[in-house]
Amino acid sequence: MVVDLGNCSQREGSAPGSAAGAGAVCACDHGGVFYWAVKAIIGPLLRIFFRPWAEGTEHVPREGPAILASNHLSFSDHFFGPLPLPRKVTFLAKAEYFTGTGLKGLVSKAFFRGMGQIPVDRAGGQASERALNTGLRVLREGKLLGIYPEGTRTPDGRLYRGKTGIARLALESGAPVVPCAMVGTFQLMPPGKVLPNLRFRPGVKFGRPLDFSRYAGLEADQLVLRAVTDEIMYALMELSGQEYVDMYAARAKARARAARKEPAGVSAPPPG
Repeated sequence: MVVDLGNCSQREGSAPGSAAGAGAVCACDHGGVFYWAVKAIIGPLLRIFFRPWAEGTEHVPREGPAILASNHLSFSDHFFGPLPLPRKVTFLAKAEYFTGTGLKGLVSKAFFRGMGQIPVDRAGGQASERALNTGLRVLREGKLLGIYPEGTRTPDGRLYRGKTGIARLALESGAPVVPCAMVGTFQLMPPGKVLPNLRFRPGVKFGRPLDFSRYAGLEADQLVLRAVTDEIMYALMELSGQEYVDMYAARAKARARAARKEPAGVSAPPPG
């Protein structure tokens, strides 16, 4: 089912303007006041100016723990992904959003903290372990956890290899994984761009929940973790229609940076 978000503030199944519809924003979850206030203010503006659409929102559980696994095309994914859902989504967000300096850094830190997002140090090792434990705590509280399995935004619009942390979260928590495919946000606001291209209409597709209970107790098996992660990424590829690259996005970005720094080749002198 495709939903035009220009007129979907009411709960599914409730009549527009009804009491159920008016209270739908927080009907399924009691998030922080700031989260719902921002959504109530920014949501209508996003719908008016960007005309976002959504498909498959019925696949997202209305209560209980679940993992929202999303591809990551653009900074705008933080807004358009959760927009059609009547539940608060707690995302594991990169720590850089919380450590900036100056006015921009203060605004970013206040916004992401107010939205209930959790800073994650992506340095690996113990930092990664702490991030996983934080995600498990969110799921134990029966909340909806959002995560970008690629670990960073795509550099070129393609879908990159997923990191196995999401598999550990799924197996250790027992929570279902709902594939969430962002569509059109790369063209709307690609990395490095500040102003959106309003010619492109952003959308989001939610797939059927993936159940990995058959792997219960195998969260320490690296082959199982890779298989679970690849199944999630395959579902995202099918939903989004993206080309898949069997490489981590961070490595692709590092290679691109290294290539830009290489000095131009000097042509060999003519013979004689």
